[in-house]
Amino acid sequence: MNPSLIRLLHLASPALPVGAFSYSQGLEWAVESGAITTEAAAKQWISDALHFALARCEAPALIALMRAWSSEDKAEIKRLNAEFIATRETSEIRAESLQMGYSLARLLRDLDDMPASYREALSEMNEIAFPTAWAAAAATWQLDEHDAATSYLWAWLENQVMAAVKLVPLGQTAGQRMLAALAVDLPELANHAIRRAENNDWENFTPGMTLASSLHETQYTRLFRS
Repeated sequence: MNPSLIRLLHLASPALPVGAFSYSQGLEWAVESGAITTEAAAKQWISDALHFALARCEAPALIALMRAWSSEDKAEIKRLNAEFIATRETSEIRAESLQMGYSLARLLRDLDDMPASYREALSEMNEIAFPTAWAAAAATWQLDEHDAATSYLWAWLENQVMAAVKLVPLGQTAGQRMLAALAVDLPELANHAIRRAENNDWENFTPGMTLASSLHETQYTRLFRS
């Protein structure tokens, strides 16, 4: 048995009680506006978000936070957490990260296998971004950086595809086609994120997603919280 694999599956599971299923990150508005009406359009939207947002900002932040947790550098953890929160461009996206971060941090405390120093660091933060809490779990369980980044990206990708299946709507087979096609890129995107973390080179220029998220805030009917 590989304990690290079990931990990765745990963190990437849609059953992780952090509420990820309730967010679409602007995808719902893109469907409502008519910008996405087909499997191909949904796949392109998700692919762009994966390559230009997750791999360039969120995943590098995750890696940097894993390193800060592993070295028990509370000042660096707090700095990176605040810096990541500052990259959340809209109220919905910010609220999403903070709600999921709070839920995961509470779960980790309840699981009772986190070092006391990690618990203390989490308790000292008024706002906890999702990558911050996720990185704390990954560092607690001493997960490999590349495996952790790949797992994090997979969890996001699966959630976005399932949102598209509900919203466009698409059949389950179409969803599986998108997952199979887009997942091929995850190992290299994880490598890309690690290189950006090493160079402190985060980038979060995604105006299309930002506009979609902003417009979603006043969308009249909706299934998702973002």
